[in-house]
Amino acid sequence: MTVDLGALERQILREDLAYHQARVLLLVDAVSSLQGHARKLDGMTKLAKLDFLLRYPALAPVILDKLSSSDPRLHLSPDDLAEPTNVEAPMIRYKYGPWDDRYYAVVGALVGRGLLKYTKGRQGSVALTTTKAGRDLSVEMGGASEWVAISHRSQAIAQASTQMTGSALKDLIYKRLASMMDRPHRQVIR
Repeated sequence: MTVDLGALERQILREDLAYHQARVLLLVDAVSSLQGHARKLDGMTKLAKLDFLLRYPALAPVILDKLSSSDPRLHLSPDDLAEPTNVEAPMIRYKYGPWDDRYYAVVGALVGRGLLKYTKGRQGSVALTTTKAGRDLSVEMGGASEWVAISHRSQAIAQASTQMTGSALKDLIYKRLASMMDRPHRQVIR
């Protein structure tokens, strides 16, 4: 029996992208549900920085003053606190802080599927918000055992980051996690 590695690789990529799409949908919905974010997630920089905090939840209280590591919505274990960069979906160090090369494909897929829509952001930037279908799916996913922790973390991070721009988040990440950001570009943050 031969295995078609190309098909297997495509299947893994699809599943991986589905995971990232689901996480980003939950995050955008949490942010765009709050008036303090003007009911939208404003710009890719803000998406990347909030997603960094979502993917590295033990670091979120280091960056967001309104968030405590004891907040039950973060679902932090003692192991998470002891090894805050040991995460299942690490990011890479990029020119402007943590980044993931999949954002454009992930956001495009969510917009194409009618779950997110583009809206006008600050100073001409592009912002994102959920559609009714996206909101409905986010609520449904948030109740599923596989996604409840990500949903709760998204809500906690969204609430603690109201009134913050992507640039302000980036600056705090560089200031408060200086040793982590002092690494070559394109290196995985572990």
